[in-house]
Amino acid sequence: MSTTVADTNTVLAPPAHVAPRLEASTETAYILLTATLLLSSTLIIVGLLWDISWHTSIGRDTLWSPPHVLEQVGASLAGIACGLLVLRTTFGGSPAQRSRSVRFWGFRGPLGAWVAIWGAFTMIFSVPFDNWWHNAYGLDVQIVSPPHIVLLLGMVAIQIGAMLLALSLQNRSDERHATQIGIAYTFAAGVMIAMVGTTLSQYTLTPNVWHRSFTYRVAAVAFPLLLVAVARAGRLRYPATLAAAFYMAVYLVPQWIMVQFPATPRLTPILNPITHMVAVRFPLALIVPALGLDLALRRWDRLGEWKLAALLGTVFVAVMLAVHWPFGTFLVQSPLAQNDFFLANHWGYQTIISPRLQQFRGEDGLFDTWNPSLFLRGMATAVVFAILSARVGLAWGNWMRRVRR
Repeated sequence: MSTTVADTNTVLAPPAHVAPRLEASTETAYILLTATLLLSSTLIIVGLLWDISWHTSIGRDTLWSPPHVLEQVGASLAGIACGLLVLRTTFGGSPAQRSRSVRFWGFRGPLGAWVAIWGAFTMIFSVPFDNWWHNAYGLDVQIVSPPHIVLLLGMVAIQIGAMLLALSLQNRSDERHATQIGIAYTFAAGVMIAMVGTTLSQYTLTPNVWHRSFTYRVAAVAFPLLLVAVARAGRLRYPATLAAAFYMAVYLVPQWIMVQFPATPRLTPILNPITHMVAVRFPLALIVPALGLDLALRRWDRLGEWKLAALLGTVFVAVMLAVHWPFGTFLVQSPLAQNDFFLANHWGYQTIISPRLQQFRGEDGLFDTWNPSLFLRGMATAVVFAILSARVGLAWGNWMRRVRR
């Protein structure tokens, strides 16, 4: 049977909704930049966890303590790499490459590079801001403070930049690098979740508060948004689950290494004389609710957006509670958790060691007080927060599916 020219063109023409593939040189540059940003991300999150451990083990040190230097090396690496790609695209790119880039102040580069550059500058600016803050208001180890929020915004921006670069590759490339690109995207997402989780760690990370509805309300605001967005935009089989696994890995591996090194407190009062670096804490077991979200999306993805958000938000809160209530009991009260794997026996040098460390806070914030009525009302609020968060996550994920630049 003969085939006409018109028939051949019809067969070979790509669908109208599929963006043309990147040129080989551009694809290589994007892959190299994405790998560089992932390295930068790893340095930043390790530096962040090391910094928290440093504060609780040794105390606040000089501005140029090793954790601070590692964080800024990561930020500088991201800024320089993205800046070089912007210069390459602006002055050495082809017309097609420049047309697919984002223009800013006369320069051209991929959207992810611009977001990462902004994040790098924000992180670098936070250093003198943090130093001034401590000189003006005294020492503290609080995570939620103005300079720390600026620092964390910069960190998250670098992660979003890495995700956007991976997405631009994913949404334009064929299946040759689908697995590698998907892993890069979910790793960047996992590190971003870790950074957001660090911001919220004052309210969620200590297992003594895992029997309190406030913890689930805080988690419901942030994590469904991130996990649902990752799942909606990703092309791997279980993107949210893989991102949550990376989140737990980047939290645990640096801590397992850090706690093996000696440390001596340098600031008074020393209420708990420690001899080794103190762990930040065992992270939330987000991999289980993330798997629930992936499975729900695979089964009911064709529901209306609000119905789907209602399902996803309810699944998230239900699985979070089912996992963290018994897991919290294990971490707080079981002798099997008092080791360098589960990290339940790690307390900072300013912590008073007392039986209360093996008790849970109730709805009123006091130890060993539990009000079932207040708890149920709080959990109902958590479900509402999770539904709204999941709906925003669906919208963000839909937008990320369309990223091409």
